[in-house]
Amino acid sequence: MEQTKPKKTVSRTKAVIACVLCLVIGGGAALAGVWACIGTDGLALLQADRLIREKFVGEYDATTHREATLEAMVDSLGDRWSYYLTPEEYENVRDTRKNAYVGIGVTVSREGAENGLLILAVTPGGPAEEAGLAAGEIIRSVDGQGVTQENQDAIMDAIKGTEGSTVQLEVEGTDGARRTVEVERRTVRGVTAQWTMLEGDVGLITIQNFYEGTADLVSQGVEELTGQGARALVLDVRNNPGGYVTELTQILDLLLPEGDIFVSRTKDGSESVYTSDADCVDLPLAVLVNGESYSAAEFLAAQLRESAGAVVAGTRTSGKGYSQMLYRLADGSAIGLSTARYYTGGGVSLIGTGLDPDPSVALTQEAEEKLLVGQLPYEEDLQLQAAIRALNLDS
Repeated sequence: MEQTKPKKTVSRTKAVIACVLCLVIGGGAALAGVWACIGTDGLALLQADRLIREKFVGEYDATTHREATLEAMVDSLGDRWSYYLTPEEYENVRDTRKNAYVGIGVTVSREGAENGLLILAVTPGGPAEEAGLAAGEIIRSVDGQGVTQENQDAIMDAIKGTEGSTVQLEVEGTDGARRTVEVERRTVRGVTAQWTMLEGDVGLITIQNFYEGTADLVSQGVEELTGQGARALVLDVRNNPGGYVTELTQILDLLLPEGDIFVSRTKDGSESVYTSDADCVDLPLAVLVNGESYSAAEFLAAQLRESAGAVVAGTRTSGKGYSQMLYRLADGSAIGLSTARYYTGGGVSLIGTGLDPDPSVALTQEAEEKLLVGQLPYEEDLQLQAAIRALNLDS
């Protein structure tokens, strides 16, 4: 889960620059100031970098060296949730979290297709949908360059480009037939929540992530479904990677009665408590989860069960209980650090344990694959059907 408004702090990079300026201006007398700013560890890093640049006799790439050093620093924390991003990765992440980007409007997976990119989803109304692309199809080449296991990242970058330009794709359909499609790149806004009314007046809201704009979409979905006479709501957060605390708490506030809904504690012991007001959705609730429900996704299920007795169906969730802040570094790269532990309003942490659904229902591998690309029929979705039965709407 990502925090979106970091406290203003002085970065180590700025501190080092300030200390070095002091040293230059004040001479040797300022050495103590440098020491106080960065300590032995910081001086050792600067010294090693200088020695490599000035003394190393072999050839090396300075950018690769710097990025590898920064990545190793974060990896050495032993925290699976903290991470390093190159400048290019950082820009991509920023675009992704805005849920808007210049591209063709497809979500692809590196896995699931040998020498190809499996299309997991096509954005409604986007260029790819207009060109006839569909989930489950495979991109085999981009502008004449075939996709291999080795060049998948480069190929994914090649699909992107400037707004108004076009890209030529060789696409393999679900029937095995191949065709060539030309697609225009445009600004695409991702649809992160979709909803439909199921048989028996059960409203289903599928949430893709919790980044920008998701809470507004969920609110719209809830309003439309309740207006159509929904007797219950099922929220599907399977395969959901999580997102922003702000989006999560807005959704919880919409659904839940008055009370504490999210608690965050930082390293220094300071605590932030988020609450909901008395307005809520007075309907039976259920949440669908699986092992790929991370962060805000599994927390949503946990808090809805705790505060509203929601049914949680599926398989055990990932067990994440740390929130991260993303800090941009001087070279344009960034590090995401776990800076707080979070708890339900009742003080429950999911760290290392995740959430155990009841009913606990697993899908077959074939059904999982269909779910991933949005092609699992509702009547064949055993987790959805189990959740609806557990709501006991006709009892």
